[in-house]
Amino acid sequence: MNIVILSRNPALYSTQSLVIAARKRNHFVRVFDHMLCDIVIEENSPAIYYHGQKIKNIQAVIPRIGTSATAYGASVIRQFELMRVFTTLKADSLLKARDKISCMQILAANGIKVPKSAIFNNLQSIDQMIDEVGPTPFVIKLLNGTHGLGVMLAEQKQIGESIIEAFHKTKQKVFLQKFIHEAKGADIRVFIVNNEVVGVMKRQAKEGEFRSNLHRGATSEVIKLTEDELHVARKAARVMGLKIAGVDMLQTQKGPLVLEVNASPGLEGIETTTGNDVASKIIKYIEKNYNYI
Repeated sequence: MNIVILSRNPALYSTQSLVIAARKRNHFVRVFDHMLCDIVIEENSPAIYYHGQKIKNIQAVIPRIGTSATAYGASVIRQFELMRVFTTLKADSLLKARDKISCMQILAANGIKVPKSAIFNNLQSIDQMIDEVGPTPFVIKLLNGTHGLGVMLAEQKQIGESIIEAFHKTKQKVFLQKFIHEAKGADIRVFIVNNEVVGVMKRQAKEGEFRSNLHRGATSEVIKLTEDELHVARKAARVMGLKIAGVDMLQTQKGPLVLEVNASPGLEGIETTTGNDVASKIIKYIEKNYNYI
């Protein structure tokens, strides 16, 4: 097969892992920077050019779209869809998952438990919205944050108000979320490929930190999910329209709460923690399904 990986950096662990897995299975694979793809829109003749060359004879695309390139990355994916090329990630699914408000709304509308959250568009609502998700402490999240950046814990109501006002003045959107004490600074990352759970790890925040991102010094270990957790993780990926997803959940006495569904989850943490060859699972998924578009 002729496979293209859309990635801004060929040297990234996830990109390299996919390249190696594809070549081991005798596929021809190249890495294209989606921000350098040129799109030609024409009725019945959509096209993409890369470095001046028209892209032809591609059987599958694996998008690895970063947060900063979401909009144009989605446009490139949609163009491949119009060209009848199999893609592991649909443009609409990327946009829904990357928009944190839409993601939370879709999950909640489908009966999936999420931490109580509040989004507002004017400073006059701050006090009421804090009370909705309270009591303190509560979490403040930037809508465009990633890897734990732009996520803050407000220990006191006045401090939280000051943080929100500061972001409002710089025209950055935030939302508030209930702080789940019983999670004790830990969350679960469930990696799903075509409805199959191919890796699970528990991430524990370092002492004095509540964010459990590995990029922020958290540790990770392999755990076994309950049947309820397995069901929720699969359902979360399915309702978001994602065949490949990283579902982040909190364990509580009332069952799992879904924090986020990642449309372009990294492979390094899950592969190094579990020892599972997740990249090969993705390539095998493509082999079985690329003809069905």
